[in-house]
Amino acid sequence: MSMAGNLRKVTSLGRVGGLRKVARLTRRRPRVDLSHPARSPLGSSVVNCVTYRDGTREPGDGDVVDALRRVRRSRDGFVWLGLHEPTVREFAGIAELFDLHPLAVEDAVEAHQRPKLERYGETLFAVFKTVCYVEHEKLTATSEVVNTGEIMVFVGEDFVITVRHGMHGSLGPLREDLEDRPDQLAKGPAAVLHAIADHVVDDYLSVTDSVQGDIDQVETDVFAPDGARTDPGRIYQLKRELLELKRAVMPLARPVEDLATRPIRVVPPEIQAYFRDVLDHLMRAKDQISAFDELLNSILQAHLAQVTVAQNEDMRKITAWAAVIAVPTMVCGMYGMNFDHMPELRWRFGYPLVIGVIAVACLSLHRGFRRNGWL
Repeated sequence: MSMAGNLRKVTSLGRVGGLRKVARLTRRRPRVDLSHPARSPLGSSVVNCVTYRDGTREPGDGDVVDALRRVRRSRDGFVWLGLHEPTVREFAGIAELFDLHPLAVEDAVEAHQRPKLERYGETLFAVFKTVCYVEHEKLTATSEVVNTGEIMVFVGEDFVITVRHGMHGSLGPLREDLEDRPDQLAKGPAAVLHAIADHVVDDYLSVTDSVQGDIDQVETDVFAPDGARTDPGRIYQLKRELLELKRAVMPLARPVEDLATRPIRVVPPEIQAYFRDVLDHLMRAKDQISAFDELLNSILQAHLAQVTVAQNEDMRKITAWAAVIAVPTMVCGMYGMNFDHMPELRWRFGYPLVIGVIAVACLSLHRGFRRNGWL
């Protein structure tokens, strides 16, 4: 055999070995809820691998290579492969099997991507930012309000690959809900993409409703009688957390609009109608976040104005009391000069008269300041 033939044989064996490794990686395991820190009892990134035909889940051992081969042989159904925070090594065989673009693979593995929608040949690549509300007993200047994660979705003619980053946003309940609606799942991989987008956007609305409760509480505290004593760090922290939410929601508007309006081969027209509903919900969340941002700016400005007013009131009180104290200080300073020839020094009623004059002057000033609201 020639050297070229040997090289082709070695390359072919290496590719088969890599695909077999992918198959072993994606064997069926118990369904795992990855919302907790533990990733998978099998130690890999694969959560699930399921074949769907006519909206119904097919029985099988979870071998992604065999599942994809059967789907492409029959040209019916699709494979849904779910992963959680895969490494480059774990994802390499899967990327080769599904012929995924290297740039999309890099984005899916590295995470920390901006929400976007990209097309690589016949494959659609979408990035969604997931958010969840962090419960807390009391909002402080260091409270975490919003936690974010990411879901990357590869959509082809006969497959869906979901790559999730973060400890929340599990797709297990979403998969079960779709399996209860086989008529929707029968519409293909685009139906899964719509379900994920709808799930993510619904979470946006839920989080904005919860954040509104924190904003209402801060607003109540600021406009309370002692609102000037409110910690401004709480307002600033809310603005920071709102910025995190804005980074997740705002950039997603253009990708969802493209899915709802632009012709895309892997997204049939009947699914685009559903994306228009998602876009409507997204616009609602976007408007709420913009309103929250303006409201927090107004609350912060109102708080600073309250602090300024409180400081002015304190200065007026200090000034008023200084004016009252100035009267006895002036009189006592005058009669403390110790000159030999000063009127009233030897007068019998001089002391009571001076005390009376001081008292009347101080009481008159105090009454005047009280009438004008300085004291």
